[in-house]
Amino acid sequence: MTTVLFIRHGTNDWVHGRLAGWTPGVHLNEEGRKQAQAASERLGDLPIATLYTSPLERCVETAQAIATPRNLSLQVVEGLGEVRYGEWQGAELKELYKHELWPGVQHYPSGTRFPGGGETLGEVQSRGVATIDGLRAQHPKQIIAVVSHADLIRLVLAYYIGVHVDLFQRLVINPCSITAVTFDHMGPRLLAYNDTGSLEHLRPKPEPAPEPAPEAPAAEDKQAAT
Repeated sequence: MTTVLFIRHGTNDWVHGRLAGWTPGVHLNEEGRKQAQAASERLGDLPIATLYTSPLERCVETAQAIATPRNLSLQVVEGLGEVRYGEWQGAELKELYKHELWPGVQHYPSGTRFPGGGETLGEVQSRGVATIDGLRAQHPKQIIAVVSHADLIRLVLAYYIGVHVDLFQRLVINPCSITAVTFDHMGPRLLAYNDTGSLEHLRPKPEPAPEPAPEAPAAEDKQAAT
């Protein structure tokens, strides 16, 4: 059984204003740094084996806040990166809301391609799931943490819980929230969703000690007949 902790990066000054995408130099703001520190504290002493992160600065900075007190090294993974928004990257959201493609992004994301060489969100889901499946295969019976972006986390989560990709907008992933999915022989199980509270319930339970084998009944002494 492997448990994956999905952690969204903290707030930056582009949130709710512009579509950052892969724009370099988008850092956590003061609030985002506080969120990252709070997420690290909420994780407590959960036995995280490895910490993986998107290569973008806002994710790396969030991951560093978690890794540093645990002496974990960061593993940067390209496949955890943000959606490639093509020509929309860097645009103001209030302008994109008016674009003819906006309804497709909201209601048909599996087949709507961001203009100018961007991805479809269906492609992002395939990329994200392939990346997560590859990472968790390296960590049987361990907990790993993945720091990424809201859309990628929502898309991957939709896949694992059986929600069609065209409905992924119904899921909400807040800054520095923690979502936990465990994988066993029965498939993925959602343990925590968009969580900003205690994570004590994610602590691995000790395996029960095997029950002792029952003793064979003692042979009855039989008195010889006289």
